[in-house]
Amino acid sequence: MTEYLQAEPPSADRLGPASGRPRLTVIGEALIDLVPGSGPGDYQARPGGSPFNVAIGLARLGHRATLMARLADNAFGRQLREHAAAEGVDLSSAPQATEPTTLAVVSLDAEGHAGYDFYLDGTADWQWTDAELARIPPDTAVLHVGSLASWTQPGDRHIRAAVARSRQHGSTLISYDPNIRPLLLGSSEQARPLVEDFVSVAHLVKASREDIEWLYPGTGIAEVGDRWLKLGALAVVITDGPDGAHLLRPDAAPVHRPGRKIRLVDTIGAGDAFTSGLLGGLVRRGLHPPERLSQCSAELLAETVDEAVLISALTCERVGADPPFAAALA
Repeated sequence: MTEYLQAEPPSADRLGPASGRPRLTVIGEALIDLVPGSGPGDYQARPGGSPFNVAIGLARLGHRATLMARLADNAFGRQLREHAAAEGVDLSSAPQATEPTTLAVVSLDAEGHAGYDFYLDGTADWQWTDAELARIPPDTAVLHVGSLASWTQPGDRHIRAAVARSRQHGSTLISYDPNIRPLLLGSSEQARPLVEDFVSVAHLVKASREDIEWLYPGTGIAEVGDRWLKLGALAVVITDGPDGAHLLRPDAAPVHRPGRKIRLVDTIGAGDAFTSGLLGGLVRRGLHPPERLSQCSAELLAETVDEAVLISALTCERVGADPPFAAALA
């Protein structure tokens, strides 16, 4: 599939004026991935972090993406800021932080599956304040939150309060991806209340099979989906690696969408690319208002999930978190 990827981002003229497109705002961490290079001990510093990747993915798909991340005033922070700006991501609501940038050291197994070791004590991504989060753009149509920032103290409680206020407004779609990291969360018993607290204020929840198997040992996808739907979600999507994804909605049987055959390079950023594709697909089809999401047909949602599977698959054929541009979908 890689031969269809676009080499350059689409121009502003092709996307149309920003004022005419719904705004998708992403809250969470922006960190540096130290990715293995060509030799032992050789690492490359690449912009990363799940929310950062989601915002980049949305911008590459032609959407109006705003990133709210606490970007450090250091070399890594400037690298993150410059990369996001070059991709067309709006950073007007991203605070400039005095704390250092979070680092993630990436390791790849023989099959290209990524693992992470984090260095996050006292770093910028977790020090959110209510004043900073009051800068959520009022015209936000979709608010996506998740990953480490949603369950790392002390900022997590401030993010949760801001998300709850946005849900109360009624017109903004709230999206949540817990992006579980067991080494940082401790036990599943400790993690479940943190995750479910955010599920309770989200309309759309996306997680991976690995996430839910760790959070709810011995519990099936349908049962976990039903639990989250009862907490208040309108739709739950569980990704299943090469086997595609599962869509769950209230009072409906689970729907499985198949994966796609690929030439796997690595899985870095695959889940984030899926999230970008899912949210972008909902917006492109006009399904992002919560009432529209709750009423739309299973067929239309399945079509959106298929698109997200494709976008994730294309990302897995590239090195690192490098999601496709809109032209790849042709």
